[in-house]
Amino acid sequence: MAVTVALGTATAGVAGATGDHRPDTRTLQRDADALLKQGAPGVLVELDTPRGDVRVRSGFGDVAAKTPVPWNARFRIGSFTKTYVSATVLQLVGEGKLSLDDSVERWLPGVVAGNGNDGNEITVRHLLQHTSGLHDYVGELTYLFDRDQFVQNRFVSHEAADLVALAMKHPPLFQPGEAGKWEYSNTNFQLAGMVIESVTGRSWQSEVRNRVVRPLGLRDTVLPGTSSAVPGPNAIGYQRFLVDQTRPELDESWTEAIDVTEHDPSWGGAAGDMISSTEDGNRFLRALVSGKVLRPAQLAEMQKTVSTNEGFQGAWPGARYGLGLMWVPNSCGGSWSHGGDIHGFKTRNGVSSDGSRSVVVSINTDSMVPERGTPPPAKDQTVDLIEHALCGTR
Repeated sequence: MAVTVALGTATAGVAGATGDHRPDTRTLQRDADALLKQGAPGVLVELDTPRGDVRVRSGFGDVAAKTPVPWNARFRIGSFTKTYVSATVLQLVGEGKLSLDDSVERWLPGVVAGNGNDGNEITVRHLLQHTSGLHDYVGELTYLFDRDQFVQNRFVSHEAADLVALAMKHPPLFQPGEAGKWEYSNTNFQLAGMVIESVTGRSWQSEVRNRVVRPLGLRDTVLPGTSSAVPGPNAIGYQRFLVDQTRPELDESWTEAIDVTEHDPSWGGAAGDMISSTEDGNRFLRALVSGKVLRPAQLAEMQKTVSTNEGFQGAWPGARYGLGLMWVPNSCGGSWSHGGDIHGFKTRNGVSSDGSRSVVVSINTDSMVPERGTPPPAKDQTVDLIEHALCGTR
């Protein structure tokens, strides 16, 4: 068992352990500090290795009080939720309760229909792989992108079926499984959560909790449903909103940051509403790729990848997508990951293919605007940090 010792100050700190494959704490701290110039109020990073775990932090969890992000902070993980949901679906597949080749219509009759959408043509695999072609409902929730609307509607609750219905107002972007086509859509995982409920007769939250969270001892991981709070300890989640949607590169195009820590996350649901910690995120990732969550056949299915679109390639060059899990090339062979973005919080992570080394990054904003004079990154802001964490010292 790795021993972790806390050191540090209000603005930057390190907690670490030594041993073979010693983590490079100086580089990790430098990379965390660099995220402040890219617009992060505060940063918390945990790197787990076979011989030692290390945590670093930088900036503030509460900007007004100038206090750091708590070492054991909980935070919203956004779309990292998808990996937990996908693992739950694949457990059901391994038990013979459904098949990846089952149509959505079989489990959710009449739900995917209209405007050229056809649940008979979309399989469970298409949902988990983002190859269904379904429109993403999130764009229809305009209050998520406007400060005043968000403040007025932040505690509104949503049902998955209603969110899917928003997507059905639009034609598909492409035919399900069409060669060379891939588009990230939260609608896919709202449907995946609904499939879990249809197969089991229980909520997707209950199934994720009983199949993944409890068996792995993820004590900080919460499935909030419509609850608006982030259980402490936690950093404040800050958000800026675009004023001028056409010129996001200008500082004056963004509002001042507001506290968005509390809001009803049910608009994300099975696509992105969970809460966790860096410790739990690492434990889950390492257990998953080490075969402790899924049977070998289902883990192999999860790790069968397809090419992603230009947007993903721009943020993560060479990225490929499996079933609720992404493969990102790096200098030491590549890593498995799934980030998450939700109001107030940005989560990034990576785990080596053998599960021996993993890193989770939490930033307490999802609207990073670089400091004046700091060029915006050509890739996702955390690519270098994760590369150095997983490959810098072996």
